Amino acid sequence: MTPGTAFNLRCTLSFGDIYGQILAWMAVIFASLAAGLALMGSSRPLFALVGVGLILVLSLPFLLFAFVTTLLNHIRLEPQQES
Repeated sequence: MTPGTAFNLRCTLSFGDIYGQILAWMAVIFASLAAGLALMGSSRPLFALVGVGLILVLSLPFLLFAFVTTLLNHIRLEPQQES
């Protein structure tokens, strides 16, 4: 590899690679909404809204971290073929 070598950027990410992550986060969303609806009948419905918001805000960084690391693991730099 010489200093002037050109590279091709290749992404091998497919939907199947992130499908499990999407399903897991949808489960978190539905669980938080179910908890919020269950708490909505209590005497303080503000707690329900705060709880749902807190769960979603705290889970979003983990979701983004999982997506970004999965994407970075599927990026390949391949040297160009000299012709």
